[in-house]
Amino acid sequence: MLPQNKFQDVIFTLFMAFVMVYAMICYNISLNVGGMQNFIFLAAFKEMLIMWPIAVVVELLFVGKLAQKLAFRFVTPGKDPMIMIILAISAMSVCLMCPLMSFVATILFKDAGTEFVAVWLQTTAMNFPMALCWQIFFAGPLVRNVFGFFVKRFAGNGGMEAWLEKTE
Repeated sequence: MLPQNKFQDVIFTLFMAFVMVYAMICYNISLNVGGMQNFIFLAAFKEMLIMWPIAVVVELLFVGKLAQKLAFRFVTPGKDPMIMIILAISAMSVCLMCPLMSFVATILFKDAGTEFVAVWLQTTAMNFPMALCWQIFFAGPLVRNVFGFFVKRFAGNGGMEAWLEKTE
């Protein structure tokens, strides 16, 4: 399920950004230490405190609308199947977020020095396949299903949905 109003969009973005950023931080730490290790799952939370809010702000202020606009060049809502619309928006989101978040990570966590552009491009190139696959096959379906479950659950007893309609 996709968000139906601004409040739902913020909640959906918070959850999606958390799942994406956490996975990408784990991935990048594992690249830095030579492979996945148990300590990475906890170590990732240190970077989450910085990267998650940045991802949420970037998505809500810039990427969300632009990703939709770009996706709608390839698909047409109401005409194309919903899965194609979801995949197009997801892919465009990754195309925009991956270089932006890799840029932020390069500034904050990599000692790039005079090789900044090269390190940023390498970071983006290393992150893109993982981000795209994680989004399309895991994070996207997981977040949409969990989000849909909670929206239907709260809508069933009228509590949250009634409140959500008042916030529009």
